[in-house]
Amino acid sequence: MLLTCFLFLVSAGAIYFACEYFVNGVEWFGRKLNLGATATGTVLAAFGTALPESAVTFVAVMFGKTPAARDIGVGAALGGPLVLATIAYAVVGFALYAGRKRLKRPDLRVRVDNKRLARDQSWFLAIFVVKVGLGLVAFAWKPWLGVLFLLAYVAYVWREMRDDTSAPEGEDELEPLTFRPHDANPSMNWVMLQTGLALVVIAIASRTFVWQLEALGDFFHLSPHIVALVLSPVATELPETVNALIWVRQGKERLALANISGAMMIQATIPSSLALFATPWLFDTPLIVAGGVTMVAVVALWAMFRRGSVEARWLMPIGGLYGVFALFVGWWFGAH
Repeated sequence: MLLTCFLFLVSAGAIYFACEYFVNGVEWFGRKLNLGATATGTVLAAFGTALPESAVTFVAVMFGKTPAARDIGVGAALGGPLVLATIAYAVVGFALYAGRKRLKRPDLRVRVDNKRLARDQSWFLAIFVVKVGLGLVAFAWKPWLGVLFLLAYVAYVWREMRDDTSAPEGEDELEPLTFRPHDANPSMNWVMLQTGLALVVIAIASRTFVWQLEALGDFFHLSPHIVALVLSPVATELPETVNALIWVRQGKERLALANISGAMMIQATIPSSLALFATPWLFDTPLIVAGGVTMVAVVALWAMFRRGSVEARWLMPIGGLYGVFALFVGWWFGAH
């Protein structure tokens, strides 16, 4: 138990420090490719941090030897977007509210492209509604629809790269590359080395963190379903949440929310396509509730960003929806 607690804390710390290197490296990577802040967050950062979770889903649904093992992959495909749409946005709100004096902000307004984020939420919601709807019906050719989810993500990336109207972060806002602190213009090789190594550490530390969380669940006799549906998604989405926290502390909420938005799109498409290929993709009650809570959160976010001005404190209550889901899962498996 002591070793489990030690590894739990060490892996959490490793994720945070590796994310510090990752966000610094991915900003430079976006600069080298001449991308704006939004595309850097929605495509580069999101793809990098979502890779470990997608790998978890892939292993679970493709190589799981039992239906229960494959169900873990389906749960991850639903739990990831739920965590991002609730906890991750709430963390951004709390971080902006707590750091308003240090950032010397005259107000609590979230400085982002509100119309673009509202459009991202509507894009995600359209895909997610189809994703949940497919979990309610059974028909022979359902697995082939996994291809459509992959194509949807390709279309999303094409749109982000083509329509990145946000200006690149200014030179004065970009900190020196951590691996080359005295180099005003580090080479692409150094940028890729730092970003790649940070991503490897994040992947290893994330898996270690999830394993220790599962061990703690066993120690405290928690239901495996509660661990799989409530705790594991929080752990696997930790890199995105930490990235957002770091960027908000730097006053770059545009990058933070772009990272979350892009990760949500990945979680709505790639893991879902993998699960459709390899499982019946039929939802039980907790998964249906997870989908419903996610849609409520996304509609609320869409309504806020569509107004054109969002304050940090408006994002904070969104996190409570995850608490509602956790209470429901605890009650459901306790009663059954």
